[in-house]
Amino acid sequence: MVKGKILHILREADGIVSGEDLSSRLNISRVSIWKHIRKLQQLGYVIDSSPKGYRLTFSPDIPFAWEFPAKQARIHYFESVTSTMDIARNMARKGCPDFSVVIAGRQTKGRGRLQRVWDSAAGGLYFTMVLRPLIPPAVSPMVNFVTSIVLVRTLREMFAVDAMVKWPNDILVNGEKLSGMLSEMDTEADMVSFVNIGLGINVNNDVQSVEAGATSLKKILGHRVSVKSLLENFLNRLESRMQHETFKNTIAEWKQYTMTIGRTVTVVTHRRQVKGLAVDVDETGALILELADGSREKVIYGDCFHT
Repeated sequence: MVKGKILHILREADGIVSGEDLSSRLNISRVSIWKHIRKLQQLGYVIDSSPKGYRLTFSPDIPFAWEFPAKQARIHYFESVTSTMDIARNMARKGCPDFSVVIAGRQTKGRGRLQRVWDSAAGGLYFTMVLRPLIPPAVSPMVNFVTSIVLVRTLREMFAVDAMVKWPNDILVNGEKLSGMLSEMDTEADMVSFVNIGLGINVNNDVQSVEAGATSLKKILGHRVSVKSLLENFLNRLESRMQHETFKNTIAEWKQYTMTIGRTVTVVTHRRQVKGLAVDVDETGALILELADGSREKVIYGDCFHT
């Protein structure tokens, strides 16, 4: 996109860049340059204009597509949507490429597991990835586990926080919820057509109005962090891993970061709730509970609450 190219030139420049220079380098008219500059200014970029040209002095922390040059064609940013999952599902069914990403500044009808509402206040990071792994449907849950592993490691390495996973794939820091995940799958014949992974991460948003026990990176660290940097780092890591992923050791690796095993939990599904000691997660990703009578039960899905 032209806007991304203009920003690249302005960021690389040591001083003012003339409209004539931009026009020549991008092979478009100076009027077109001026229109793109105006639009960027309206979107929050501070670009000083003078008779000599333009100087970029500030960029907003907003994940516009042009902020990710290598992924630009697959990044779709919206200021506000009902749900990134809804848009991603439509895109996936229309044949969008692997690793297309739908991002929203806010969601008006964001949702979590079991159709719960996901509060999507400004300052958080809300996005859905369309993934097309060449796997049978039975293996598809492993994509969620790999995603949570990559996110935990990204958070630990970028911010030195003790991020952990609560089954199935919530991310907690100091026992408080930092991130939630939702996934949807579609099949074609005997293979996965797409797996859509939706993530909501509390970054700089106010968590006062979010569910009890929530936290944010800003609250943990005491300062704002870059949404763009977090997203870019995470996407790079996950895409790199998924290119060679075999899913053979996924659960064993995931167990290194979980705080669910060994705790008494209550799992709530659409139809019932079950309480027991979480003794293991099997190779399919199911949670194994030891009930009060000593029997064991396998739980495939649901919301897990540590007690």
